[in-house]
Amino acid sequence: MNGKNVAKPKWTAADRARHKAVREQFAHCPTQEDLQASGDYESPVKSGAYFAVRLVVHELKQARQAAGLTLATVATLTGMGQAALSRLERGLQPNPTIDTLWRYGARHWSANRVNAGSGQSHGATPRQWERD
Repeated sequence: MNGKNVAKPKWTAADRARHKAVREQFAHCPTQEDLQASGDYESPVKSGAYFAVRLVVHELKQARQAAGLTLATVATLTGMGQAALSRLERGLQPNPTIDTLWRYGARHWSANRVNAGSGQSHGATPRQWERD
């Protein structure tokens, strides 16, 4: 080390009990089968599904930009954070929930329709997405 005296932490009885509980909790490393049986295991996302989601998000981003909407506007419409939307659009959120995608897509579609001002639908509506 660097030759300096390092003080040992002074653990309280409560600290020791908490540490012991954590060690006991993780003493048994469950197998994948154990996790599946307990319901705590979520299988990995299949690559086809991952790329389909990425494609949808990419198309929504392009439509947002074409409509002149900022992330701040979409964040206000969806109730989602601007940073979360940015991560979603840049692919840094590898497994977004259906709710997240729905809120982003449905609100974005509504905003595009309002901004277009023509009264005509531009692409599929959220109800049409449900049927597909």
